Amino acid sequence: MTKETTLPDRAGRILYRDPQCLVVNKLPGEAVEGAAPGMVDLPRLLAEQYEGAAACAGGLAVPVAVNRLDVPASGCALFARTRRALSRLNAALGEGKIEKRYWAVVENPSSRELSEEGEWIHWLARESRLNKSRAWACEGPGRKKGILRYWVRGRGERYVFLEIELITGRHHQIRAQLAAQGLFIKGDLKYGARRSEKGGGIRLHARSLCFPDPAKPESLIRLCAPPPVRDRLWLDFEADSCPGL
Repeated sequence: MTKETTLPDRAGRILYRDPQCLVVNKLPGEAVEGAAPGMVDLPRLLAEQYEGAAACAGGLAVPVAVNRLDVPASGCALFARTRRALSRLNAALGEGKIEKRYWAVVENPSSRELSEEGEWIHWLARESRLNKSRAWACEGPGRKKGILRYWVRGRGERYVFLEIELITGRHHQIRAQLAAQGLFIKGDLKYGARRSEKGGGIRLHARSLCFPDPAKPESLIRLCAPPPVRDRLWLDFEADSCPGL
């Protein structure tokens, strides 16, 4: 059984909410955990707006992120509102039962051909001092296996539109794996992009999410987030990826 959730107001931030969990369309610059000074603390904002969560049995005073989106990225961010939901959703994540699809606008590669679809496997090592990760082609000490699948959804003179399914969930995985392939997300200076984005974000968007309902694990909740910045580039991506919208 699948529980479909639609967003009547396309400008709305809250994509889904029930007593166990909520999903918000995160903006670039918001932190889903560990907000640094001066950074927007999304869990705290959600707690202030939905303070009734703590009144539930086993409720959490502050929602806890399940999928940890990078600060400059946008899109579907899943939060648990109760301890039971957090336990069940973390278990589902570890068992590969949460499907995560992303959109990425990457600079058109000049030095390589990019096939229409594929799967990349790397071994990623986190460089804590620089707050980034590096993707390697082979195993090594401290490296964790990272897998993603991609599809080219559109091509232009300057950019390529990629849809990505994240199979594993490593620190900065998509950004590091793309960089290892000579592909750079628009605005992502940390991983090799030529120029920054206005506002400091990057063109990486958690487009859709499918996860087991914490209250009824046999049911699935499917969500889709429009890019929060409705400019020409995202609109062109949406038209190429979702004809008829």
